[in-house]
Amino acid sequence: MFAPTAGLTKAVGGFILGLLALALGFGLSFKGAILPVLGWLSSVTSAGVMQFVQPDKVELTKWLLGGVMLLLGLFLTIRSIQYAIDHVLETINPALRVGKVGDIYVKRQHLAQGPRVVAIGGGTGLSTLLRGLKRHTSNITAIVTVTDDGGSSGRLIKDKGMIPPGDIRNCLVALADAEKSMTDLFQHRFKNDSGSLSGHSMGNLLIAALVDQAKGDFEKAIEIASDVLAIRGRVVPSTLAHVSLRAELENGIEVCGETAIVQAGSKIKQIYLNPEECEPTQEALDAIAAADMVVIGPGSVFTSLIPNLLVPGIMNALKNTKAAKIYICNVMTQPGESDAFTASQHVGAILSNVDAKPFDTVLVNNGLPTEEALHKYRDSRQHFVEPDVDRIRAMGLRYIQGNFMSETDVVRHDPMKLAARLLTLVR
Repeated sequence: MFAPTAGLTKAVGGFILGLLALALGFGLSFKGAILPVLGWLSSVTSAGVMQFVQPDKVELTKWLLGGVMLLLGLFLTIRSIQYAIDHVLETINPALRVGKVGDIYVKRQHLAQGPRVVAIGGGTGLSTLLRGLKRHTSNITAIVTVTDDGGSSGRLIKDKGMIPPGDIRNCLVALADAEKSMTDLFQHRFKNDSGSLSGHSMGNLLIAALVDQAKGDFEKAIEIASDVLAIRGRVVPSTLAHVSLRAELENGIEVCGETAIVQAGSKIKQIYLNPEECEPTQEALDAIAAADMVVIGPGSVFTSLIPNLLVPGIMNALKNTKAAKIYICNVMTQPGESDAFTASQHVGAILSNVDAKPFDTVLVNNGLPTEEALHKYRDSRQHFVEPDVDRIRAMGLRYIQGNFMSETDVVRHDPMKLAARLLTLVR
């Protein structure tokens, strides 16, 4: 496993060896080469001092002059090094200055030593969580669903036969440490009057271009995009296979495709991957095995969360990990997926679709939105998720409840409150 101080330790060791070699060389050559030169400089200086100073004050003057020269030399050396570093950093990145380097180094070292967190999901829910987590640790692995077949992602699936990049793009931007102009570029969506580009996300197109440059290697494309955005952590798909969703509805009808399932207008009874046999990414399995904490959600329970858990191998990795496993229940219901669901019904939907408990703790929001917000959401057939924690406890699960909500123009989890509470569980 990567040790965040390994490079610094190597540099300090090399510096100490260099000093020892310098001292040894200085000692060996002192008498034969250096001492005569120093003696000559001393005699020249003494001759110059004697011309301006009384004989009884020559030695004192020489000591004072030597001290001044030492301080001046030290000052000039340090200032020259600072100037050189400043010039190099400004050439590489005009936003950096020597005064900021120390702060940046300390901050990144602190993040690099943070807990190993795996976040599983997709959509806006996962990206919300990631924005909070990256303030506490850079050891983050986001495992993202790849079943989206709508919008820009759906068109790229048809046009290029690639894995849908939309949810992965959102996670990359959420973890980004790049300039705002770069993240804004990734999130830019072309207007509907833009011809063949209408509705496309610029980030999706950039990822598609990177896939082409990487000769079809989707993982390599994500790696390059991660470097461009300077993300804190990693984003990996749950599988590299081309999979879609198939749902059995309560009215007995079977529907295929994520978009069609959400628009079907009937409650979902069971959800499946199509094909059911697909290989998980090794990075996802390794991250779960090494994690201190695995977080599932928040997000669309049937189309963002369960699909990851249906990838063969993911559930087995969750069963075997020693990490704390937490499910974050949504704040509001979603039409076509979790209409009128309580918190315990969200949990029940997940447990009924997998063969074991993928988590042992449920985090539930009990902060209540304003009546104005509730009315606005009611118009779109969305409701506040009732925190019925007694039923969750009856399922044999622990629960954590609190006000983890943020209400602006939308009601969703507050990323900072959420991350801060989760990190207390690890610590």
